[in-house]
Amino acid sequence: MKYIKILPGLIVCILIAYLGQFLGSYIPSIGGASIAIFLGILLKNTLLNNKLFEKGSTFAESNLLSYSIVLLGGTLSAKTIMQIGNTGVTFIVIQMTITILGAIFIGKKLGFSKKFRFLMASGNAVCGSSAIGATAPAIGASDEDKSISITIVNVTGTVLMLLLPLIAKFTFSYDTVKTSALIGGVLQSVGQVVASGSMVSLDVKDLSTIFKIVRIIFLVFVVLSFSMLNNDGLDKKNIKNKSKLSNIKVPWYVVGFFIMCFLFTVGIIPSEISRAFKSISNSFEIIALAGIGMRVNLKSLIKQGFKISVYAILIALVQVVSALSLITLLIS
Repeated sequence: MKYIKILPGLIVCILIAYLGQFLGSYIPSIGGASIAIFLGILLKNTLLNNKLFEKGSTFAESNLLSYSIVLLGGTLSAKTIMQIGNTGVTFIVIQMTITILGAIFIGKKLGFSKKFRFLMASGNAVCGSSAIGATAPAIGASDEDKSISITIVNVTGTVLMLLLPLIAKFTFSYDTVKTSALIGGVLQSVGQVVASGSMVSLDVKDLSTIFKIVRIIFLVFVVLSFSMLNNDGLDKKNIKNKSKLSNIKVPWYVVGFFIMCFLFTVGIIPSEISRAFKSISNSFEIIALAGIGMRVNLKSLIKQGFKISVYAILIALVQVVSALSLITLLIS
């Protein structure tokens, strides 16, 4: 009976996902993932605003996204880091740190909750929707905060996806490494990185994807850090005379990600299986994004739209300015 209740919403999310992929093949500058989430939002707030679809969309945006993250681990090898060198990794680490601190600081000044600031920080610093989806259960964020942060991060990423090639042209004259670092170090989703890099050249597309993958590798550490910070705050307020560590629970998908990454690195997972994992992971993710879109309440979003827009713009400025500065200083 439980699974029967899931089916209507899940089927709708699957159909939205495949429609998004289909339309995305004709509009690669936007991409199937962004289209899927926007279609989900549109249908949720018009034709499909019905409780019948809630359980299925919830399953899609939580369970499937967790499975997607685990499978993603089976496509990433430790050797990937070596392709951009120590300087590239240093750039990524510093860039992510600045983005996280900036998002948390700006969000606090604008009056957003701690959990919402954490979601915005992880989404912008790591890998957009996937990072938010991974961080949300680890910190106990609400569905509303998760949906709104994913929507804002996707909109911001889509705008930056179109702007970064122009910025790279005027600042770095399309230097392959520097342009790749800019695109791969700033944009929120892999799809946006591929699309933006393709606007410059195939070499930039490939190298910027590697920069992006290195950011994704740090997803686990970001999720664990936010989980500890969030639980630390709870300890001080509600829990006395207990070890802080006893209240930190490692999400199962984080453990799974590490295990799969290790298995792929040591060669236990062959390339053929890894490619299958990648394909399945991508499918699960786009279905999850459709589900997330199906849970966005536009009335709530519009209600606090101006302040959130300011928040998104300021984070984007921090990201772009810091990336340009770090690339100039660190990458030759």
